[in-house]
Amino acid sequence: MPKADTPSITKEEKPPAPEPETVVPASPSIRRLARELGVDLVGVRGSGPRGRITEADVKAHVRQITAGGGPAAVLGGEPSLPDFSRWGEIETVELPTVRLVVVESVTTSWHTIPHVTQFDRADITHLQEFLAKNARKAASKGAKLTVTAVLVKVCAEALKQFPRFNASLDVTHRQLIYKHYRHIGIAVDTESGLLVPVLRNADEKGILDIAGEIASLTERARSRKVKPDELEGGTFTLSNQGGIGGTNFTPVVLWPQVAILGVSRSSIEPVMIDGNFEPRTMLPLSLSYDHRMIDGADAARFMRWICDSLEQPFTMML
Repeated sequence: MPKADTPSITKEEKPPAPEPETVVPASPSIRRLARELGVDLVGVRGSGPRGRITEADVKAHVRQITAGGGPAAVLGGEPSLPDFSRWGEIETVELPTVRLVVVESVTTSWHTIPHVTQFDRADITHLQEFLAKNARKAASKGAKLTVTAVLVKVCAEALKQFPRFNASLDVTHRQLIYKHYRHIGIAVDTESGLLVPVLRNADEKGILDIAGEIASLTERARSRKVKPDELEGGTFTLSNQGGIGGTNFTPVVLWPQVAILGVSRSSIEPVMIDGNFEPRTMLPLSLSYDHRMIDGADAARFMRWICDSLEQPFTMML
């Protein structure tokens, strides 16, 4: 039986664990910054008194990793860019720290996970009626019912039915790590870059509670008030681009997770029902997954389960 507390690691064996963090000379605020940027303070050279680590040291470390030992190392070394100024005027802008972290995270995910994407569509005509019918009740409790809130609940329940989608792969120890909790990451588009705050134990919460938490997490992510630990521990991620547009997209799985659900903009289309065409609201869904752990047939069943739940909202509520 897989051990739930076994750590997840990449294909390459990680170096020995560093000494306890208490031996690193850094203030609590610097430790917070390091956690937010995904920096291990053990590897940072401090420039302060007695080697104390400063904010500038942490940011310099991020720049160094990104330039030489971060994504480029994963890629095996990116080729040098040409001198673009030969063909016209250019402008060079330093990448924000949040974007640097995104660069490293996405590069690691893309080059660690063999991605496959499964597409499907859900008829959410009845779901929209359900949302409209209960909008006033939700507003009285300070929440706004949305398709995203329903999807978080549906995905959390789906992870119970398909536990492999809620697991992680430990290649070195040849183990599959099943997690007995369902923490759903919500991709948020912010001015500083993509942030993914995590809604914990989504399977244990009602849709109104989930809707309220999503609103709070999204607002705090966009105002940079989300806490570092609220960006960690996700077991599955939901990325809804329906408010922006598009018909389909292939989201990148966030390692060490094994799947992510992308949501595009819904549209009204004619659908043949009992020999007659009827206008139905169809929602495009895209499931990217780690093909080392999940087979195509499993992904198709997972998507069908989600679509069936969205198409029968009253059954889903029960």
